[in-house]
Amino acid sequence: MKEPFLSAKPIIQKLEEQRFEAYFVGGSVRDYLLNRSIADVDIATSATPEEVKNIFSVTIDTGIEHGTILVIYKGKGYEVTTFRSESEYIDHRRPEKVRFIRSLTEDLKRRDFTMNAIAMNIHGEIIDPFHGRLALKNRVIECVGKANERFHEDALRMMRAIRFVSQLSFSLEHETKLAIKANAPLLQHIAVERILQECTKLFQGKNKKQALRFLYECDLWNYLPELKHHKDLFPCLQKWEIDHLSENQVWLLLLFLSKTNNPTSFLKSWRMPTKKINYLSKALFFLHKRLQEEWTVYSLYQATKEISIDVESVYQMIQKQSDENIEQKINEIFLSMPIQKREELKVTGTDLMTWFERPGGPWIKQALEMIEKAVVLKIVANEKKAIKGWILTCNLQQENDC
Repeated sequence: MKEPFLSAKPIIQKLEEQRFEAYFVGGSVRDYLLNRSIADVDIATSATPEEVKNIFSVTIDTGIEHGTILVIYKGKGYEVTTFRSESEYIDHRRPEKVRFIRSLTEDLKRRDFTMNAIAMNIHGEIIDPFHGRLALKNRVIECVGKANERFHEDALRMMRAIRFVSQLSFSLEHETKLAIKANAPLLQHIAVERILQECTKLFQGKNKKQALRFLYECDLWNYLPELKHHKDLFPCLQKWEIDHLSENQVWLLLLFLSKTNNPTSFLKSWRMPTKKINYLSKALFFLHKRLQEEWTVYSLYQATKEISIDVESVYQMIQKQSDENIEQKINEIFLSMPIQKREELKVTGTDLMTWFERPGGPWIKQALEMIEKAVVLKIVANEKKAIKGWILTCNLQQENDC
């Protein structure tokens, strides 16, 4: 057994000292068996939430109605959840009622996939009533029990299944795949924000091309924001090797292939944060620009380093080019720039008003843009004295005079 299980071991020991059962469960056990890195561990116990609170001195009621208590031990929080069973689900997402039970097997029975229904005790012994280890060995994602029931209970599980295809480079078990296709319309009941979370993780995975194929083959594509209006995108996506792309690069590719004239509207339909919408909209602008002309030092600067790398990665894939060192090359260009953003300029609008003895106005923005470009192109040094001498000789209305 290794970290983070070792640090959490005293939690289980303390529960067992009080004659309760307690085990590591879920994704941490799955990732342990797959020899993947583990961020956090989850603990399941036969103790009720109140019993857990009585055992530990510092706890937080993070989800007590669902049986989850956050136990603080040596400054770190551990989620401890009571064994439970669930009644009918509301809106294909939330159980109407949770009942606390004393059986580990019954608790594991309610989980989504067999690979997530594995428990481990503090001695490293595995409890696997639903043959999750066999699924891991065969590299397949299969539901616990009847797949139709699992997806009918919680429709987001369909997106989770395909997200795991990307993250783990697994495939879908046959019955699970059929059940996703049969229940795909239920995805309409799920909040877009939750769907976005799953797509984000999917796009961050290493097997995204196959995962996107499953999205399409299982009809989930028809219920995704905007993509449902662009079924023609999928054949285009399958032409390219996209597994190496970052999440932002996948979104940029989707925007480009959609031929949208309004990327903001496209991304807002996904309930994306404004900052990300602005980033991707700017990236799309520079991708179109890149398709028309080569980069210049100043256009790279205008795009920003991050966007330049994303744009060039997508551009090279579209153009069937391959330069494994492109990120390094762009980084080197930016390192050679005197500044990488306007905030690094040694002058401000206040300096300009003082030098020209003029009140503020639109001319300030124009002058700062001239200075910014001149500094980036090394026409003038990024020093206040040098900039002052240079700008005072310029006609602010005619950049070509400088």
